[in-house]
Amino acid sequence: MIPELGHFALALALALSLAQAAFGLWGAQRAAPRLMAAAAPLAAGTLLAVAAAFGCLMWSFAVNDTTVANVVQNSHSAKPLLYKLSGTWGSHEGSMVLWVLILALCGGAVASFGRNLPSALQARVLAVLGLVAVGFLAFILGTSNPFDRVWPPAADGQGLNPVLQDPGLAFHPPLLYLGYVGFSVTFAFAIAALIEGRVDAAWGRWVRPWALAAWSFLTLGIALGSWWAYYELGWGGYWFWDPVENASLLPWLAGCALLHSATVVERREALKTWTVFLALLAFGLSLLGTFLVRSGVLNSVHAFASDPTRGVFILGLLMLYIGGGFALFAWRAAAMTPTGIFAPLSREGGLILNNLLLCSIAAVVLVGTLYPMFADLLLGQKISVGPPFFNSATLPLAVPLVAAMAVGPMLPWKRARLWPALQRLWWAALGGLAALLLCLALEGQRLGPALGFAAAAWLILGALADITDRIALFSRPRAAFARARGLPRAAWGGAVAHAGMGVMILGLAGMGLATDRLALLKPGESVALAGYDYRLEALRDAPGPNFSARRATLVVTRNGRPVTVLEPERRSFPVGRMTTTEAAIHTTWLADLYTVLGDERDGGAVLRLHHNPLAPWIWLGAAIMALGGGLSLSDRRMRVAAPAPKLAPKPAQEGAAA
Repeated sequence: MIPELGHFALALALALSLAQAAFGLWGAQRAAPRLMAAAAPLAAGTLLAVAAAFGCLMWSFAVNDTTVANVVQNSHSAKPLLYKLSGTWGSHEGSMVLWVLILALCGGAVASFGRNLPSALQARVLAVLGLVAVGFLAFILGTSNPFDRVWPPAADGQGLNPVLQDPGLAFHPPLLYLGYVGFSVTFAFAIAALIEGRVDAAWGRWVRPWALAAWSFLTLGIALGSWWAYYELGWGGYWFWDPVENASLLPWLAGCALLHSATVVERREALKTWTVFLALLAFGLSLLGTFLVRSGVLNSVHAFASDPTRGVFILGLLMLYIGGGFALFAWRAAAMTPTGIFAPLSREGGLILNNLLLCSIAAVVLVGTLYPMFADLLLGQKISVGPPFFNSATLPLAVPLVAAMAVGPMLPWKRARLWPALQRLWWAALGGLAALLLCLALEGQRLGPALGFAAAAWLILGALADITDRIALFSRPRAAFARARGLPRAAWGGAVAHAGMGVMILGLAGMGLATDRLALLKPGESVALAGYDYRLEALRDAPGPNFSARRATLVVTRNGRPVTVLEPERRSFPVGRMTTTEAAIHTTWLADLYTVLGDERDGGAVLRLHHNPLAPWIWLGAAIMALGGGLSLSDRRMRVAAPAPKLAPKPAQEGAAA
């Protein structure tokens, strides 16, 4: 009965979202207040219906209802409850219900918090969100019904992919989808603006909070996925330029450009057309990621499905929404004439440079990700594009981007001079130079990590210089504390996010100094790496809730003093007929001691040991960046409408004063 209720709730959500789209668009076109007012309660109804369907699916997984095909294929009675629940979105069908649930949450939020929007704009935004929901609900009901029954009921389920049975990956998809789907709101605002033919400072003020929220959640989602791959897959790295990893990076880059560009629209009413383009692009890349993960065109440990039929359906939605959006953009973009005038050397100019570099990096990643697929399809050639290409192609673009990140906030709006801004950053430049020389002195000719440490110091100290300059810490120190308390949270948030990027680069540079060693050890034998001694004490079996494990016990010492005990495992899942590795990691925050257990032979075990300097700082930096986004989002100015532009006074008529 519960699965049938869930199926009915999805059908009801489809009907409500269709009505939401129709009432919103028709009401705004006819300027009919009653029709426009109906869009908000219909959005709330869609949210309730999708939430009910998701709850029914989660209940089916929690009780291991083996009459539901989705449960049979992705769950098992022996799984811990957490992984039964996370199995709700661990499958293709369930993940799409989560996708639509977050989309409905966005619609409900616009209906609830968008009451200060003009009624026509709110109605159009809700209508566009309803249209997106219609497409994906039709996709779920037509090709990916999560409530399909099986008869007779299976004795038990087939289990979830063992590598997905992890707390990190349990929370990774919801955070990632909050970012992916959050850009649907900026997309809806862009479509509404194109229909109206108007973009102004108020529009920029309304769009920026949604761009910030989506970008912050996407930052956390990508970081959590990277951390999961680091400790779960046992490869010892943090980013592998996997095609599905790239699919999540693309909307992050476009979203980062969008939230900076929206600032220019809000402050100067410039870059209107470009900002609308970025809003369309960010959501388009989110849909592209959805297509790549579910179409079967990419092979990845992250992929959800490999059904070409489903991929064709999503490709159709991609062409409909994004193709239609860009067609509307081509038709209406000329109506959005910019009013703000600024010199190339200004804060606006710095933000344009930021946008160009971010979009150039996104273009490189997009081409490197998709070209092998097209080469195989059109030319019949098997081409592999990996880290060497991406690293060498993106580094020349990342260097000026990092350099501009510290200089840009120091430039005034409209017109600026470069030298005064650089003068206020002299100690950030000095810190970067010191970091470069120190790393070269300690590590010899390893220029890459040395440049990374220099860039990290430049960014962190540059963010600090931005705050000290805003509060006049050195010129008027007595009132600096009062000015710091009155500084807008958006200013704090921007500085914290830039510093977070510096912290992350610090971790990346540290990983450039990582060392590893492969050793075959028998119990009682030792091996040394990076000043630490690893002694294998024992190899033994260790039972788990739904797996059996083979566990190694390693005692780690430094200069004869105990440091930690590491216990890497190899886990065998009988239901899934799969073996996974479970890395053992001890962190000192200055380095990770990372061990992986391999095959056993000759009475011993193959162990892969890694010493990863500053590795935790990668994910700490990402968390700080998301915190910066949250601080900016909490600024009161993000929750109030932008003031209406003042009209220029009419010139006095000749002779009026006579």
